[in-house]
Amino acid sequence: MSRGFLTNARCAFGLLLSLGGAHSAFAQSPDGATFDVVVKAGANFDKAAFRLWLPNGVRTVQGTVVLTPGSNGDGRDAVQDTVWRQFAVRHRLALVASQLTDKPHDQGFIEHYVEVSKGSGQAFLDGLSALAAQSKHPELANAPLLLWGMSAGGQFNYEFVAWKPERVLAFVVNKGGIYYTALAPPPARRVPGMLFVGGKDLEFRTNTIVGLFAVNRRAGALWALANEPSAAHIVGRSRDVALVFFEDVLGLRGSADGTAPRAITERIGFIGDLKAHTFAPLGDGKVPGVPTAWLPTERVANAWRAMVAEQPFKR
Repeated sequence: MSRGFLTNARCAFGLLLSLGGAHSAFAQSPDGATFDVVVKAGANFDKAAFRLWLPNGVRTVQGTVVLTPGSNGDGRDAVQDTVWRQFAVRHRLALVASQLTDKPHDQGFIEHYVEVSKGSGQAFLDGLSALAAQSKHPELANAPLLLWGMSAGGQFNYEFVAWKPERVLAFVVNKGGIYYTALAPPPARRVPGMLFVGGKDLEFRTNTIVGLFAVNRRAGALWALANEPSAAHIVGRSRDVALVFFEDVLGLRGSADGTAPRAITERIGFIGDLKAHTFAPLGDGKVPGVPTAWLPTERVANAWRAMVAEQPFKR
């Protein structure tokens, strides 16, 4: 991971404050401001801590990129990643990264906190509200979200979309294993999604994601299945493809003032053949009766094709 947040920020941390059940802290650096908040433990999680990075000079953010790590991980340093920072600056976005953990239990491969409707989702929303107040950017409390996550982070994303689809511009599922929702509600199926699997990942994980994709895509979900044949349980090229995907969906669904995402229809996109690794515009055509990837733009379709065919591509 590339890093650009150094000593100046660490030296600027302010006094830890109490914020309605959450604790917060603040830091300033030459390129932006960082804020931290910790939400008290809840019914289905032990720790919930969130870090916000805001680029300098942004008066009103257009949306928030949410970076969620793998199982029980502390991913808050992800806001230091220069790739995500450059993306945020370019599109007037905030970055929020998290630490989420379970209470102790016997089956560690099952993350209870990803079942967001049981408490952890509200903790995340409470964290956003606290960060909005602390940063004096009230729009952050309700800004539309671009959800990125790896493994359990992708599981959290999927369940959050199923729970609060109206908040999400686009989301990524990335090689996760345990999901609580099979058929997502209709509004969630209208949120563009990219579901990544690795050809060398654990078969249980891959089969689960392929099944989620199949049942929801048949029901009209605006989702794509993206297989990276040589990838195991790693990020691989999924971030590169996701950046293209997020950027184009932001153009289709985002707004300059960060209001609710705009609706789009299946007809505007492209249909990817999962076996032939080809794509074509849907237009007024009939959706094929076999599983296909839905891709919002030709640029995203080209990135998807390059990944599944293991070819180079340009963002």
